[in-house]
Amino acid sequence: MADTELEERLINIEMALANQERVIEDLNQVVIEQGRRLDYLQKQNQYLLENIGTEAVKPLSEETPPPHY
Repeated sequence: MADTELEERLINIEMALANQERVIEDLNQVVIEQGRRLDYLQKQNQYLLENIGTEAVKPLSEETPPPHY
């Protein structure tokens, strides 16, 4: 192979590597953001479980009938 062919191949490999590094970094940022959202949703879910409890739903015997009865 000539020097120019080797140089072209090296340039193409470097470009592909740079592109892969960029894609990996982009995907890493997505994973980090999803982790933050997951943490937020877990905290929100825990808050709802702790604060709503069973008091939000009354047994049928305690429910007042709708006005049309």
